[in-house]
Amino acid sequence: MARIAGVDLPKDKHIVIGLQYIYGIGPTLSKNLLQKAGLSENTKVKDLSEEEVTRIRNVLDADYKVEGDLRREVQFNVKRLIDTGSVRGLRHKRSLPVRGQRTRTNARTRRGVKKTVAGRGQRRGAKK
Repeated sequence: MARIAGVDLPKDKHIVIGLQYIYGIGPTLSKNLLQKAGLSENTKVKDLSEEEVTRIRNVLDADYKVEGDLRREVQFNVKRLIDTGSVRGLRHKRSLPVRGQRTRTNARTRRGVKKTVAGRGQRRGAKK
């Protein structure tokens, strides 16, 4: 089993897919990384030699920021937005959508489970 950037890659998948299990590597970056390392995309993870794994590690360390370093950088960026008091920072702080999406409906992923509020229902058209 290949271990790159602290992540065990699944051995039955192609290396181009396996690399995407690392935080910060998507399809395009995975293909570029394999080209720089001089490897085929069709190689399975279990068929990689130690020398090939080392080549991938060296290219990753030299050119890209992944896993812990990238997570830390993103976390500091959000913290900076919150500390400066920007609108985006306030949205992060209140766990609301940051990029201008509507919140009257939808936004359930960000806001969490629906909370029922007393006295909100059956108001329209109802007679007292």
